[in-house]
Amino acid sequence: MCNFIDVGFDSINKHGEELCGDKVEIIKDEDGIIIVLADGLGSGVKANILATLTSKIAGTMLRQGASIHETVDTILNTLPVCSVRKLAYSTFTILKIYQDGRIYTVEYDNPPLIFVQNNVLTNIVRRQVEVNGRVLKESNFQLHEGDVLTIISDGVVHAGVGAILNLGWQWDNVADYIEQLAKVEKCAKNISKSLIDACQNLYDYHPGDDATVVTVKLRQPEMIDLFTGPPKDMEEDKNVVERLMKGNSKKVVCGGTAANIVARELGYAMDVSMDFVDPEIPPIAYIKDIDLVTEGVLTLSKTIEKLQAFIFNQSLYTVSNFNGLDGASQLAKLLVEDCTHLNLWVGTAVNPAHQNPGFPSDLSIKGKVVEELAMLLKQLGKEVKLTYI
Repeated sequence: MCNFIDVGFDSINKHGEELCGDKVEIIKDEDGIIIVLADGLGSGVKANILATLTSKIAGTMLRQGASIHETVDTILNTLPVCSVRKLAYSTFTILKIYQDGRIYTVEYDNPPLIFVQNNVLTNIVRRQVEVNGRVLKESNFQLHEGDVLTIISDGVVHAGVGAILNLGWQWDNVADYIEQLAKVEKCAKNISKSLIDACQNLYDYHPGDDATVVTVKLRQPEMIDLFTGPPKDMEEDKNVVERLMKGNSKKVVCGGTAANIVARELGYAMDVSMDFVDPEIPPIAYIKDIDLVTEGVLTLSKTIEKLQAFIFNQSLYTVSNFNGLDGASQLAKLLVEDCTHLNLWVGTAVNPAHQNPGFPSDLSIKGKVVEELAMLLKQLGKEVKLTYI
């Protein structure tokens, strides 16, 4: 299997603004991924409109096979003109990453890309091209497993201006920080989130500009097979356990009935822990050859809460919050750090404790929880496959 293109991004809004003036567009196609970071002129609503138009136009046209010259020409002729500055202006950085690691980049007035190869900050050879009087910087190079590539908006290098630092953070300081993060962080999201949290600190939590970080890391695929809920037909028990145990993926079982099925079909005992490390989360259990065994709906719901805080909280909630020994923390950490592909095996038998048997199965609490978990993992850039049994 080819390397997995792991992408994570985070933003903070200028203090007092509800909308971010930076916009990230990520488009997956058969060849790989197109990433656009656009930074609209100014801040707030106008900047958001400019950035959104730029990112949508660039992503859509490039996906349809348009050249960068056609794309830039369209952007420049489409953006509305600012009534104050008399400019139709949005800076942008575009990446096209192929599955084999080849990469093409275009940069227009954003801070330079930061490239860490073999844990060392590496220079990117760029060439200048002119399109409609605008100077763009293009580059082609190769990503290898473990390489980290980061796009930043100018709000990152300005972090600290007027607060902790007189002249801002500066590009060299940001690059050095990313170089250190690349050595210790396994997934792209941890790098982007750590960097944006550092910006928040430097701004003293009153950002003077929108700031956005997009990080790409090429990594080996890591599979997790998660089984929850008993199959509708008991005769499927053996089949689903056999499918669960195939391959080199990590195995997770959520739910007491599902765990009993796995233990029975494998012929192993299940050892239930009596340690309530978190009074709100049921204890975990242990089955040989299974990486994690937890309770069902309650633990999955708490896992979703932790993932939501990690994804949507702009700061203060990092992967270190997953270091607890409870089942939800362990599962959240597995899904964020040790997963690129998630296979969800969901039994459709109705649990009377969760659902009135007269209701349609798609209204069950378990079904809604699993669907929300799948949605959050997709937002983290994971490949998710949902199979109902």
